[in-house]
Amino acid sequence: MRVTAKTYTSSRARAYTPNAQQLPLSYPEQPTISLAVSPGPRAIEGETFPFEALSDIAEIESWRKEINRPLYHIHKWWAQRLGSVFRAMIIGAFASAGADILDLFYKPLRIKDAIVFDPFMGSGTTIGEATKLGARGIGRDINSVAHFLVRNALSVHNRSAILSTFRAIERDVADRVRRFYRAILPDGTTVDVLYFFWVKTAGCPSCANSVDLFSSYIFARHAYPRRYPEAQAVCPVCGAVNQVRNDTHKTCCKTCGAAFDPQTGPANRQKATCPACSHTFRIAQTIRETGCPPAHRLYAKLVLMPDGTKAYLPATDRDRALYAQAEKALGSRKNAYPVVAIEPGYNTNQALGYNYRYWHEMFNARQLLCLSILSERIRRIPDPILRDLFTCLLSGTLEFNNMFASYKGEGTGAVRHMFAHHILKPERVPLEANLWGTPKSSGSFSTLFEGRIRRALDCAEDPFEIRPGARNGRKANERVFGLSEKIGFEIADSYPAFAQGKRVYLSCADSSATDLPDWSVDAVLTDPPFFDNVHYSQLADFFHVWQRHILGPKGHWRAYTTRSSEEVQNTDAEAFTTRLAAVWTEAQRVLKDDGILAFTYHHSRPEGWRAVLRALMVAGFGITATHPIKSEMSVAMPKHQAKDPIDLDIIIVCRKRSQLQAHRWNGDLLGTVTPLAAEQVRRFRDYSRRLSRNDVRVIIVAQLLRHLSVLHPIEAALRLLDSANGEVEALIDEMYASGKNQRAHGKN
Repeated sequence: MRVTAKTYTSSRARAYTPNAQQLPLSYPEQPTISLAVSPGPRAIEGETFPFEALSDIAEIESWRKEINRPLYHIHKWWAQRLGSVFRAMIIGAFASAGADILDLFYKPLRIKDAIVFDPFMGSGTTIGEATKLGARGIGRDINSVAHFLVRNALSVHNRSAILSTFRAIERDVADRVRRFYRAILPDGTTVDVLYFFWVKTAGCPSCANSVDLFSSYIFARHAYPRRYPEAQAVCPVCGAVNQVRNDTHKTCCKTCGAAFDPQTGPANRQKATCPACSHTFRIAQTIRETGCPPAHRLYAKLVLMPDGTKAYLPATDRDRALYAQAEKALGSRKNAYPVVAIEPGYNTNQALGYNYRYWHEMFNARQLLCLSILSERIRRIPDPILRDLFTCLLSGTLEFNNMFASYKGEGTGAVRHMFAHHILKPERVPLEANLWGTPKSSGSFSTLFEGRIRRALDCAEDPFEIRPGARNGRKANERVFGLSEKIGFEIADSYPAFAQGKRVYLSCADSSATDLPDWSVDAVLTDPPFFDNVHYSQLADFFHVWQRHILGPKGHWRAYTTRSSEEVQNTDAEAFTTRLAAVWTEAQRVLKDDGILAFTYHHSRPEGWRAVLRALMVAGFGITATHPIKSEMSVAMPKHQAKDPIDLDIIIVCRKRSQLQAHRWNGDLLGTVTPLAAEQVRRFRDYSRRLSRNDVRVIIVAQLLRHLSVLHPIEAALRLLDSANGEVEALIDEMYASGKNQRAHGKN
């Protein structure tokens, strides 16, 4: 996303450092350093690879990835890996053994004439980091949504053209959208509505009364309720909005005087109790029996007052009449939105169980109308690069503007996006945001333009790294500029075009069969899909159908879905292993004999590790090193909901087995593995990083795989891995308990 206009304003003026004091920004005035591809052991294969210090850098990035690495966050993708980790991996894959990775991390390195290939490019982290270091990048992904977002992120962009296009869109359609997000106060003043609050309803099977599916009548809390205990509750009798304490169990409505417990609503887990007849019924079953998606009732709104303050108010008949106008306007538009059926799957079945049969049913009429207006206008942009970029922006807006989104409250980004749980979970109290937005909005088209597109343009023009520091005993991180090349390239769409000298080649297809020549890449660096239940393609279809609707059923958008029978991601261990092995086999073919394959991975189940070991060995790779590193999830909902969360990835470094020297095994597998794993655990604890039991697991199992992959034939390695489960569990318990005992005695 290199910026070509001369009106660029440096992002240095808007530096941001979360949870730490800001130090002055660093502007190194040092010449670039060439890092040549050399034979022999690499720094990433050494035991001194500084994973603990790198994890501190990654930790800072992980809390605000969209700010610290904005280029890879112009659109939603899942499992977006940390740029700082991949910068270190790339440096380590080319630097000679013994090189000081931390020192090189903050040097203006240039790895000239090197080609890095990522067969699972996802959000483009590997390719972006490789090109910042002067290398050439080849990225491939089977999912068209991933390919589309990376292509938009890494292309050359003209800042002035982007800004003028946004202003033209604003001039043409902003008022048409804004008018549906306005309210009239009792004194006649017109104000902007930031958010409308809805609740799902279900008909009582006993008395046919419409039951609001509130689990609590408190609908708005502060993100820090202990510090700010005020909350908003809706009266179940008259619908008035009342300010209450977040923890209160008894209040009286200030409008009608009714007493109620704001903590308890009709819905309780999977059941609801009708307030009219006290009949208790199963919510999902009752909705399923209607044959239609759930109904919703508008009950409140948050408005922006003339003095700039915000006010929670009950919904009025005027609000409902305005919504009816939107319904009528939508009905008069032709081809207003994509009508595409939702296919069954692990990640879509929950929505199908609530009778959502089509993707457009996840939006209400006002959202569909406004999305239709914006889609129609974006479709008319004549420049294909700009049209793609604004399609990408609108597609990203979908994540926050649907009836699966919810309210996070004051003190944080207000909209909880629909993929917070990594599944399509029907939301009982959905939030409808102002789709065009105001300066105080969250998740809107205009604010995402500022927060995603402008920020990405700044970063592409002037990339930076984060350096941890301290001042007066407090954390104080700094942004270090001047280390990297600008990002923004004419993207090759075939290997012959890339071979003629283009820096980046991106393709959308199965990575087990590429058009790359034998021995054509110097390193394969990636983050493969996990063997688990989160199928990216099932979720990505939510975006794909709208991209297809705007850009037309051509190229990657010919199909209605991004699903493919060739996807590696699979819940079946055998299928996952076979498909991963096919990609690693292709990587083995295109990788030079002295090249490195390195990837990040973690798993809590033995099947996940067994699959990786088998796939690597089938493809002819052996593991030469494993390093624990901070994973991307610091604030993800699934991590906070997990009983024993994994906070670490393992960097698995491999070479072709044909290039490895044979070693004699002493017969004591766990005896070989234990001191190496214990040392990595100790190094982390010396850095005051607490490890969960599953963190210890990934360290131990990775070291086990490392030795099995080199010392044994495939079947023998798999037998030893299976037979070692009991000993591995005992070793995990021992190392984890040792860490708990150290903390109990005041160490770390």
